[in-house]
Amino acid sequence: MSSERHSGSLSMLFFPLMAPGHILPTLDMAKLFAMRGVKATILTTPANAPLVQPFLARANASLAAYPMSLRLIPFPPDTGLPEGCENLSSIPFRDRTALVFKFFDAVPRLREQFDWVLRELLPDCVVTDGFFPWTYDAAAELGIPRLVFHGVSFFYLCLIDSVHRNRPLESHPAGAEALVIPGLPHRIEMLRSQLPGSEGEEFFAQVREADSKSYGVVVNSFYELEPDYARHYREVVGRRAWHIGPVALCNSDTNADKSARGYEDASGRRDDCLEWLDGKGAGSVLYVCFGSMGEFSAAQLRELALGLEACGHPFVWVARSDGGDDEWVPEGGFEERVRGRGLIIRGWAPQILILNHASVGGFVTHCGWNSILEAVSAGLPLVTWPLFAEQFYNERLVVDVLGIGVSVGVREYAMKPEDRGVVDAVTIRNAADEVMGSSDGAQERRRRARELGEMARRAVEKGGSSYKDMSNLIEQLTEKKKNAVQPQPQPPLV
Repeated sequence: MSSERHSGSLSMLFFPLMAPGHILPTLDMAKLFAMRGVKATILTTPANAPLVQPFLARANASLAAYPMSLRLIPFPPDTGLPEGCENLSSIPFRDRTALVFKFFDAVPRLREQFDWVLRELLPDCVVTDGFFPWTYDAAAELGIPRLVFHGVSFFYLCLIDSVHRNRPLESHPAGAEALVIPGLPHRIEMLRSQLPGSEGEEFFAQVREADSKSYGVVVNSFYELEPDYARHYREVVGRRAWHIGPVALCNSDTNADKSARGYEDASGRRDDCLEWLDGKGAGSVLYVCFGSMGEFSAAQLRELALGLEACGHPFVWVARSDGGDDEWVPEGGFEERVRGRGLIIRGWAPQILILNHASVGGFVTHCGWNSILEAVSAGLPLVTWPLFAEQFYNERLVVDVLGIGVSVGVREYAMKPEDRGVVDAVTIRNAADEVMGSSDGAQERRRRARELGEMARRAVEKGGSSYKDMSNLIEQLTEKKKNAVQPQPQPPLV
């Protein structure tokens, strides 16, 4: 992809939630706009600058005349969080749930600083995280259109709208565990236990209200992946929305861009991992990773280790535990037994490079939307293992609608590892074999995954569905800018 100037240059401010799963796609999205001649500014807090600055340095080296910039605002003081804890992924494992609530209590206190940045920069548009509903009022006061970024699929947005409107849990027969989410293009059946509880209902009501008043929604997806739900969201839910993804493909020009899209790894693990993959057969390796927030109990990690050992396939496993130690490692020399066949990475891994390596043939995932899109872009089938958030909805898209996944059968939504039932080694082995095997079903999943991967790459190329939808959005914002009454900039906050 090359930079190009779009008529009527715009300025846009991007303000993501402070978590890797939100910051990284927002950076990619901002880069895509900058490649189209938009002046893009990223807003975050000081402790998140080390994640953002390397990305901007690499992006600006290729953007030339239209560099992206960074603005920092201080994280609120006296939050009850550890010093420097300004990102969800930096919250310590111990007392994690309580600290997550403290984090989200602190975030709205960024409002005053956000207001000052808006008044100083006066961007033509702001793109703010769905978790920041309070940004709508600040933008509206200045006549600046707000675009919402939730970091999820059209499918999820449609399902959550149906759950809110139709209240299927309230009308569902007592004692029945499975329920159908009504009013959707497909029959989508879920378990009661896979749906989140009523916690945060007041907050999410604020999110829905702010969404409904905002200019529209930008979605990290592409039309060919979920056409029925892109139409449903626009025509039935009734929201303006633009599909502009998969945004991570903006980094496909060079391996350097792709490999550095996350945290830097000074240990040399990146080269070791890729060299290890180079020695494996095409499509033979199973990649296992549960994202930056995916924690498991020692008992579950032990079963996962035994299941990977039993399945017989080569694997790369990014392993994390809720205690951070190795008490989960099965006795009897597990790592010696899988040496040469299994590579265990403790910490960060270059996920995009791994997924796109020729030796990788499947992905065991927590069903975070970024991971699903990265797997789809790489043309890989999935073993689905959702934990919380929107992940159980995403599983239904992957397994029931797209037909590229096999579920391990997790039945309960739970934030805490100790609140989840343990998936046993036999179940894990069977799911891995079903995805990596040679059955008709496995071959069909691989064929469909490859087809979607080709569609994803075409979508972001010039003339593709996502490329054209971004063009439409830029044109609409440019026209809105021409007709707007411009407020006067304010002096910066001292």
